Amino acid sequence: MKRPLGDLVYARSGDKGGDANIGLWVPAGRPDEAVDWLLRTVTVDWVRELLPETVDLEMDLVPLPNLRGINIVIHGILGAGVAEGVRFDPQAKALGEWIRSRYVDIPDGLVS
Repeated sequence: MKRPLGDLVYARSGDKGGDANIGLWVPAGRPDEAVDWLLRTVTVDWVRELLPETVDLEMDLVPLPNLRGINIVIHGILGAGVAEGVRFDPQAKALGEWIRSRYVDIPDGLVS
């Protein structure tokens, strides 16, 4: 079913210089299958689909299965960093909520 990613996962985001960091995780109480889905689904190409502004940027994905999540680092999305201020969210604080708002196909049964 197509629904906001945030119906299934939580997020926290921030920045370091020109790079943004997004942590996505499945909260406790959701089925372990949701964690498996998240770890299988989140790829560089998938993130680029949800955040088209990342299409030409280098990205690192770090699976964190014991924490029920994944960490995404998007290099250079903030330009030279907060002082340059070329992006709507120069500190990347809202980037996690931006990705949670994107509609994705989530298998039935993973969200109650």
